[in-house]
Amino acid sequence: MPFYQQGDVRIHYEAAGSGFPLLVIPGGGLNSTIAGLASQSHPFNPFDAFKDEFRVIAADLRNAKGGQSSGPLETDRPWDAYTDDQIGLMDHLGIREFLVLGFCIGGPFIWNMLKRAGDRVIAAVPAQPSGWRPEMPTLSYDNNMKTWGPELCARRPDITMDMVDKFLTNMYRARADFVYTVSREFVRGCQTPILVLPDDVPAHPYAVAMETVHLAPNAQVSLYPWKDTPDKIPLAVRHIRTFLRAYRPVAGARTLAAAAQ
Repeated sequence: MPFYQQGDVRIHYEAAGSGFPLLVIPGGGLNSTIAGLASQSHPFNPFDAFKDEFRVIAADLRNAKGGQSSGPLETDRPWDAYTDDQIGLMDHLGIREFLVLGFCIGGPFIWNMLKRAGDRVIAAVPAQPSGWRPEMPTLSYDNNMKTWGPELCARRPDITMDMVDKFLTNMYRARADFVYTVSREFVRGCQTPILVLPDDVPAHPYAVAMETVHLAPNAQVSLYPWKDTPDKIPLAVRHIRTFLRAYRPVAGARTLAAAAQ
């Protein structure tokens, strides 16, 4: 099983298929793992759906339960620490430009990646993206303080619940608006092609997903609902494939080495 190491951060990842790189960010909140992609928590497995045409790459989130990635809890910069891992993995693989598909927490991660490395992301697909609900303002903080935090502390004696509280406060409460990681002004000015697959459960607000569609100048939206019955999911997967094909560079992946020449 391959790992990418950067200082005291160790990221487990997997890749399958060939073609233009497609970075997949699994759902599952802070317990996002590669294994989760094959579970019932995901409407489809992107490895199965796209490895015939793309180089599909995914990683366990740092410190996720059931995953094999580990590293410090960067309490002052939670979103950016994870984005460091994702961009660092692509650097490690020698990939300059790529497509990205993210489920659940992958939505905020995609927007943060576009803010940090928008020149590298060719197109992006936030599927059932997470966001902030004003009627449930502390939902993500509360859920993670009850489950993710105590379990992490039990596994990692170097991490305390005070550290978890600061981490989650900076992740979800100090950024309690919209998609957590960027502003509406940023989305309004983002030129990257976006395909949004909305959801409507407490942690995945439909209103926020649709607001990004209306704000982003090159955004489009899938059919909705798209996963309430099994017959609709292949239609959504077909839409994603068509979208990815439309923005995939014809010449294939540019490596960091090629880009530097």
